[in-house]
Formats: sequence, structure tokens, C-alpha cells
Amino acid sequence: MEQNTCLPILSEDVNTILIVDDDEFNRAILHNLFSETYAIKEAENGRAGLDEILKNRDHLCAVLLDVMMPEMSGLEVLQRLKRENLLERIPVFLITAESDAAMKTAYELGAMDVIEKPIIPYLVLRRVNTVVELFQARRRLENRVVEQDHQLLEKTQQILTLNQGMIAALATAIEFRNSESGGHVTRIHDITAILLSETNFCPDLSQEEIENIALASIMHDVGKIAIPDHILNKPGRLTPEEFEIIKTHTIQGAQLLERIPQLRENSAYQYAWDIARHHHERWDGRGYPDGLKGDEISPWAQVVSIADVYDALSCKRVYKDAFPREQVAEMIRSGQCGIFNPKLLDCFFSIEGRLAALYDKNHFYWEDR
Repeated sequence: MEQNTCLPILSEDVNTILIVDDDEFNRAILHNLFSETYAIKEAENGRAGLDEILKNRDHLCAVLLDVMMPEMSGLEVLQRLKRENLLERIPVFLITAESDAAMKTAYELGAMDVIEKPIIPYLVLRRVNTVVELFQARRRLENRVVEQDHQLLEKTQQILTLNQGMIAALATAIEFRNSESGGHVTRIHDITAILLSETNFCPDLSQEEIENIALASIMHDVGKIAIPDHILNKPGRLTPEEFEIIKTHTIQGAQLLERIPQLRENSAYQYAWDIARHHHERWDGRGYPDGLKGDEISPWAQVVSIADVYDALSCKRVYKDAFPREQVAEMIRSGQCGIFNPKLLDCFFSIEGRLAALYDKNHFYWEDR
């Protein structure tokens, strides 16, 4: 397996805000507001602002952009940034006194936020700081994924003896900058293996079958590579429409695995396909995508499902903090996170203490420690 040496490490100390406004007084207000926290660059019109962005694309943490300016308007700058695919890397805040139509266009083009004039200093500062912190956190996660990419793949080879096709699929999933990547898939593998080998939930499985299922479990969320970044890493509650898009990762994952010829020849394939498609099914039939109920759900998909829920509740995510261990247990036991097979629940809680130790080992701490 060749090492991936072409992925860039992005600078994590980006701390420069660019203010683009043709009004010197407005620039001075914004400069004064942000200069205690950030380095400041200024541009007096849209054309100069665009040049600064293109020249300093790897050094800007945000752009404050006026709408009505000579030479090039703020909306024209947004259009160019969209073509350059820079709006996912640099948050742009449109500052305007214009109409709702202009605001609507700005959002459609990809502006992170629209701030109306006259500005309210503490509100602008809070909104910009929150977004900058989010982008910087995502940048750190991207760097962590890049730095650990080869190490994770090498470890996966040693532990799981994956063939090259399956490793390539895992690498693809990791590289798509999902904040759950890396440690998440390792813990899902370990939880699945422990549940199957140290309880009587599936007593008839051989050790080889358990190893194949644990191997397959790391591919459970591979379909998320097809989910747009702004939905996958959204810090707030998803809209119903966004949740419907998220749900498609189960079907997308199964379809992706079908298209990897090497993987279809691997003994883990049947488990990987089933788990990718069905790890969000629920015992009461209220899961997705197929609405399977009870024993219609394979035991390995059930095991990965409860492992995924346990890990999601136990760890900090972009949209929530980690829950305390006791609360995690109660949420799973009471059905707050979906209904599980009663036998699976008994087996799960019989070794939950063993599972909790995984988080100590990997430095994922419960909130009440």
C-alpha cells in the first residue's frame, strides 16, 4: 500500500480578517471591532478585495464584504469565489443595507451570513467569532485526518487484514473530512468485536465470522462521502429536508460498496453491505431506509447500530457535547435513541463497563470526569 503524501496540511493558525468596503469610516469601525482578536487586512473596493482573497486564500479566516462598491460589487465577488470553490474554506459575511432580494441572492451564492447595517457591534462580533471558531475546528480535524491517514490505514491492515479495495474505500471515507472519522471507526470496530465475542448475543458465530463483521463495521458510514459538507458538519439541528438527505447515506454506502470489485471478493463484503444499508434500522420498524422490524434486521447490523449510538452519545460532535456515561446508558436503556432488541440490550449492558474503558484509553473523557 503506497503512502498518501499528496494531501496538504492546512495552517491552523489562520487569524486574518479581510474587510472589503469602499467607505473608509465603515472600515475603521470594523477594524476597531476586530483588531484586538485578529490581524486585519483592508480593501477599498470589490476588485481589490477579490485580489486580496485570491492572493491570501490560505491565510484568511473570514471576509467582511460590503455589497455596493465601485469596480466590482460584493455579489460579484461572491460569484467569483463560488466559481473558485473558496466559500467552503473561507466564511464570507455580507454587510449591507440593501433589500431582501440582495440578501436572498447572497445566501444562494454561498455567503455564510448577511449582517444588516447599521451594525450592532457585539452581535457582529459574536456571529463572526462563532463561525471562525467552527471553521478553525474543522481545519484542525482535517489536519488530524491527513496526519493520521497512513497510520490508520496501516493499523487497519495489521488488525483487520483488509484487501486493497476495502482499504481504498476506508481511505476515501476518512478523507471526506467528517468529524466522526478516525477514532470513531476504530471504536466501532472494537465495540462490535467485544459485543460479539464476549456476550452470547450471537453464540453460533465463529471467530473468523466475528473478525469479518468487526472488519465490515468500519464501513458503516462510508455513504457519508456523498453527503454535502454543510449538512454533514452542520453545528445546529438539521431541517427535515437536510435529515432526509443525511438518511440517504445508508443507500449510498451500500451502492458504493457494490462498485468495488476487489471488495466483492472479500469474505467481509456481505456483512459490510448489510451493515452500511441497515445500521439505522430499528427493532420496532421505525428505522430507515427499509423499515425492517425485529429479526428482519441482521444481528450484525443490530450490533453496529447500538455501537454507533453509544459512540455518538459518548463523544463530542460538532453539533453537541459528550453526554455523561450514566446519561448515555439511560438514553439507550429508555429508548430515547431508538428501540433495540431486548436481548441485545442485556448483552450490551453486561459489558458496558468494558466498552467505557475504550474511551479512557483513547482520551475521550466523559463530561462528569
